[in-house]
Amino acid sequence: MPGTRPDVIAEAFLWACTLDVACAKPGNVSIGAPGHAMTADLFISSAQAACAAVTARGAPVGERIERAVSLSMQAAGCNTNLGIVLLCAPLAHAFETLLATRDTPTAQDARAAVRTTLSHLDLADAHAAYRAIALANPGGLGEAPSQNVGTAPPSVDLLCAMALARDRDSIARQYASGFADVLGFGLIQLRAALGNGAVDQPRLLRAVLKIWLGYLSHWPDSHIARKHGIALARKITHDARAWHMQRSWDPAALTAWDASLKRERINPGTTADLTVATLFAAACLDPSLLRVPCIDTTARAASIDHTVAS
Repeated sequence: MPGTRPDVIAEAFLWACTLDVACAKPGNVSIGAPGHAMTADLFISSAQAACAAVTARGAPVGERIERAVSLSMQAAGCNTNLGIVLLCAPLAHAFETLLATRDTPTAQDARAAVRTTLSHLDLADAHAAYRAIALANPGGLGEAPSQNVGTAPPSVDLLCAMALARDRDSIARQYASGFADVLGFGLIQLRAALGNGAVDQPRLLRAVLKIWLGYLSHWPDSHIARKHGIALARKITHDARAWHMQRSWDPAALTAWDASLKRERINPGTTADLTVATLFAAACLDPSLLRVPCIDTTARAASIDHTVAS
């Protein structure tokens, strides 16, 4: 059961990160489908390590990002959640104020709170975030005419730096747009997938996959584009559209797609990050979702079969 209102933010973060690996998403690491030299354990460990920093009350966004990434790297030994941290740190900051002032906040309230958080980002936040990105070493925010990670310290605030990369990176686009995709498109996808009535574990896991397919079918994955080029990223987006239109999914076909992507070292990682951020925001807005358990990560029994509609 959800705890006190401030505790909801931390619970929501861990819940969303656990769902990320509980739901097997083709090309991504999950409990039943390791890949890219990583297992689900690493993602769970890094989420647990990062949680206190991401949700640290009163801490600046940049400080949350840098501390969370540092702790995650210590726990996992590799980059598992930079994108998640970059997205969830400003969301956590915004929800900290929002949940203290509104009993039943709406998505519109969340968008206003996030815009306020983003408007107060400063140069210190940019320096801290750049150090975190350099530590995780994911390839930066892409090549821009200025403010590239790893070439020189930033000379603009974090929001301005992200705006420079918005056309090449979906995480940067969230900062530049006030998290329009996460708090708009993503939440709409989740509500449509869950429908009316009681939400149980199978329905929730199907909804996670539906959100993920929704993002991937609308925007080329930034991680794929950085690693393999925009042409391949667009091809994967084209493939995802056919999956997204289906009312149910064939387990064998999903498993084959997962194996194919991992064989080619293709990981739609940014799409997973956006999905986690959506789940995090949804649980902060509706803590009753936290009553729906994730798959027991000690059971090691999750597979793509869990996400298939009956």
